[in-house]
Amino acid sequence: MDYTAPVDLSGRVAIVTGASRGIGLAIADAFAQAGAAVCLTARRQAELDEARASIARDRVITFAGSTGDPDAVRSSVVTTMEAFGRVDIVVNNAATNPAFGPLIDVQPSAWSKNFAVNVEGPLWLTQAAWRAWMHEHGGVVLNVTTSGMYGVAPFLGAYEASKTTLRYLTKQLAGELAPTVRVNSLSPGTIKTRMSRVLWEHGEEAVAESTPLGRIGVPADCGEAALFLCSDKASWVTGMDFVIDGGSMVGGAAVRRAPGGADSPILQNLHDAANPA
Repeated sequence: MDYTAPVDLSGRVAIVTGASRGIGLAIADAFAQAGAAVCLTARRQAELDEARASIARDRVITFAGSTGDPDAVRSSVVTTMEAFGRVDIVVNNAATNPAFGPLIDVQPSAWSKNFAVNVEGPLWLTQAAWRAWMHEHGGVVLNVTTSGMYGVAPFLGAYEASKTTLRYLTKQLAGELAPTVRVNSLSPGTIKTRMSRVLWEHGEEAVAESTPLGRIGVPADCGEAALFLCSDKASWVTGMDFVIDGGSMVGGAAVRRAPGGADSPILQNLHDAANPA
């Protein structure tokens, strides 16, 4: 094995959900730069068009549809197969969080939407890719979860519950689909995206300082990690969770304000968002 060789995804085809911005776009861009053909999926075509233009690579297509819609999920695989003839990589990144507040108060509709998008969508997409290509030819599935599932998240209980379920789905499918398909999860901490802005936009410097590595994560950090996990360089890795959080789970003397502690700036941001003045 050439340990100095860069990651090469030439000839591979990937579907990345939630790829119009943030983490999904960064992962899709990393794959395209490594030579893969990519199908970007998200709900809004206009945003997908902007995302595709920002990648500026050949062999990039888009599919507009909700991950919470089983028919749209299956159609995205059909579209990708028609365009490229194969599906080697699936990244289940799309997520939603319509329920913000104590879990004890969550409404059935919000709970159901969380699980439809964050759990059922990834399962239906993995099934469709398996049936269309991977069961005969192999492949890789990467589920984007969250490092928050390792603790308790005030005001984000429904979201964390869905991501914890997705983590279990990862382990189960890794066992079922081995040895030809690898299934792993990527668990980001606080990443500077639109979806997570409630965690960092008020007091960004304090949030960064609460992390051992001294900064908030950016989508490109996730892109690099996903590139490794979906490449042959991780060919003996399956069923695992890769936490990328700047060391927040480590804590210790390097952290002046332990994330999740009583004086955590992230916790304060969540409290302020749930209790506006």
